[in-house]
Amino acid sequence: MLKEVLAKGFFAFCALVSIIAVLMICFFLFVNAVPTIFQVGFFEFIFGQDWYPTEEIFGIFPMIVGSLYVTALAILIGVPIGVCSAIYLSRFCPPKIKYFIMPAIELLGAIPSVVYGFFGLVVIVPFLADLFGGISGKSILAASLILSIMVLPTIILVSKAAIDALPESYYEGALALGASPERSVFFALLPAAKSGILASVILGVGRAIGEAMAVIMVAGNQVQIPSNVLEGVRTLTTNIVLEMGYAVDLHKEVLVANACVLFVFILIINISFNSLKKGI
Repeated sequence: MLKEVLAKGFFAFCALVSIIAVLMICFFLFVNAVPTIFQVGFFEFIFGQDWYPTEEIFGIFPMIVGSLYVTALAILIGVPIGVCSAIYLSRFCPPKIKYFIMPAIELLGAIPSVVYGFFGLVVIVPFLADLFGGISGKSILAASLILSIMVLPTIILVSKAAIDALPESYYEGALALGASPERSVFFALLPAAKSGILASVILGVGRAIGEAMAVIMVAGNQVQIPSNVLEGVRTLTTNIVLEMGYAVDLHKEVLVANACVLFVFILIINISFNSLKKGI
């Protein structure tokens, strides 16, 4: 009995630490960011299209658009590949092949961001420059391709766990009704595992939108609203990393406000996905 009480207390303490950590981050960001945002001007800061810190002109709308473009395209590429890979590993992959694939996927998730950035800079950027011609290669497409690779381990492993957790009777029941193995997976298992698969997408979005180092190296870092995926952009995360090292006074405070906008942005996305998750 005492052990159970101690265990419950320990778990409750761990949960409380997580909640306190989130609240402290929220407090720090909002206390420092809100006065700065109103000092600069809310609409000028959020919807302004010019970023000239030396002239105290701070408009982050191009960075917001850049973050949306890069993240959306990365998820559009990464989610189908990740979910299909999870299906293959869970239901169709021979054990001997799975023995080699699973460690490779886990290793893919452990590779540092800067290594992905170097890979993109050396391989993907020159490839896009040669493929399309007349461009530098540093673009939304390059950043999205790198991010789509980076989110694969999260999507694959979480989706696979969701599919593996389903009762075998779902699959066997579909087979007994005359469905092929493929139809049994796509029409019986996937609908039942959609909550876990959506959770993997949420984690993938968080990884993609919060990534900075790899994106810095391949996105072009141009403060502009792009007209196509072959143009360079600067995201909210890269804007902070690029300028925090030398920022002072109001410039530094604005970068903290930039971080606050990024935090709210991620919060809204997570709430939206969780609401969708509950709805289905």
